[in-house]
Amino acid sequence: MRSKMLTVAIAAGLGLTSVTATVSAQTSSNKKVTVSAAELQQMQQEIAALEQKVQDLESQQQAQQQAQQQTVQSVQATQAQVQATQAQVAQAQQQAATHLGDTLGGTGGVKWTFGGFLAAETAYRSRDTADDVATKFTAIPFEGGTSTAPINTGTGATTSYPVTNARNDQFLYSARQSRLSIKAEGDINDSTHVTGYYETDFLGGAQTANMNESNSFNMRIRQLWTNIDWNDYGLHLLGGQAWSLLTLDSVGITPTKEVLPPTIDAQYAVGFTWARQTQLRIVKDWDKKWWLGVSVENPQTAGIGSVAGAGSKGYSSTTATVQAGSLYDTLNSVSLNEIPDVIVKFAADPGWGHYELFGISRQFTTRVTPTAADGGPAATSNQTAHGGGFGFGMVLPLVPKVLDLQLSGMDGKGIGRYGTAGLNDITYTSSGAPRPLKENMALATLTWHASDSLDVYAAGGREQEDSYLGTGANGLPFGYGAAALGYNNSQCLVYGAASDCTGQTRQVAEQTIGFWWKFYQGKFGRVQFGTQFSHVTRQLFTDAKGNAPTAPDNMFFTSFRYYPF
Repeated sequence: MRSKMLTVAIAAGLGLTSVTATVSAQTSSNKKVTVSAAELQQMQQEIAALEQKVQDLESQQQAQQQAQQQTVQSVQATQAQVQATQAQVAQAQQQAATHLGDTLGGTGGVKWTFGGFLAAETAYRSRDTADDVATKFTAIPFEGGTSTAPINTGTGATTSYPVTNARNDQFLYSARQSRLSIKAEGDINDSTHVTGYYETDFLGGAQTANMNESNSFNMRIRQLWTNIDWNDYGLHLLGGQAWSLLTLDSVGITPTKEVLPPTIDAQYAVGFTWARQTQLRIVKDWDKKWWLGVSVENPQTAGIGSVAGAGSKGYSSTTATVQAGSLYDTLNSVSLNEIPDVIVKFAADPGWGHYELFGISRQFTTRVTPTAADGGPAATSNQTAHGGGFGFGMVLPLVPKVLDLQLSGMDGKGIGRYGTAGLNDITYTSSGAPRPLKENMALATLTWHASDSLDVYAAGGREQEDSYLGTGANGLPFGYGAAALGYNNSQCLVYGAASDCTGQTRQVAEQTIGFWWKFYQGKFGRVQFGTQFSHVTRQLFTDAKGNAPTAPDNMFFTSFRYYPF
């Protein structure tokens, strides 16, 4: 049968319609096989079907080959794209590694960023404190208890007249709060980063600073520090002049993240706890959520209250300061300090708000010369006393991105220099030793972000000091501020009274409202205008007759600022 099929196939291939073939059978006899036309047609159809299948198989094979070729081309294209992307990434990394900054550009692996603003500001005070845009709150004058100044009369005789600014108001223009900052950042590796920061303004006032004709003032250092971050270990080291560790931060314990009062007054707001001074600070963070910092900072006894009372001194002389020496203005004095101020702060960012607790330790020193009966100058010695305190701070987003509340405060002894009002740090005991004065301070600031361009704020703060009452060498009252010491404040509110206003400052309080309007924000920077109104009161300690007079001062500031960076 196979032979028959082969014969038929050949015949079909030759176009024959009938075939006669000789076939060998098992009987070895020859038989003649004849295929009819119908059978031949059927076989031709079967062959045609087989040919179609062959063609289909060939088409499938070609399609598969084409698909494989497209797959190879797609893989090659993808590989080329990956290589191109890798090249772009490498180029970007190269540029990032050699980019010198947002402003300067260039090479060197350090990023430089400029900051700051240009300011044109005004200040009005209802009682003239003779200050520029930074207010000395303890200098608000009373109506009475004034000093006197000599005046030459027409006849050549010399007389005197009372001097007071209580009825003089004050107005001034100032551009001195204009500020410039430069920040340099470098990545030592993926987890080690170094930052240098310099910030300056023009609020320095040398002996030649004046507004006579060419308004001339001095640049000064605000901040000048280096900070290193080791992120793998959560460690941060800062050295240089920066905001004190006890200054409130907005996030963690991070330089340049301090939360300052939004006021125009360059002395900020009463009750604000702060300092800017040279320090060495080490900080540890845990997941950027919990923070612990320790800082040793430049010490200075900034205020010394004069003693009073009928009690006698058990010393010939005592002092906590000496005349300033090399690289200082010798018309000033510096305090006697043996060890730095030490501050420890814990901060938390649990997810809603920012919270801080801190403590400070201080030491005060006086140089005491005893009376002749006790050895005189040969027996001169140093006397020391310890001061310190505790404080808190928090930033609360009452309505996120709409309403913020900042709270801060501190309580302790000898902490006056860390408050905006600058109350006295110490007074003297009857033996000439330093006596740290107990004080507390607090500030609350509420800020409403009315829009992207308008912030409205209100603040209230107070700083208050306690008196000190001891006994002198003769057993009589001796100290500072206490009513039993014989202060007389009966004429503090009598204009021109030359005496009977001898009390010491016990409290300074301030209430403030203001706004900032950022009326241009775009590719050329930011331009904003702000105003601030403050009502400040300075109150004296109560005297023996119950008089505790208060001197008010109403202040109004405006500021026009351009932030080009």
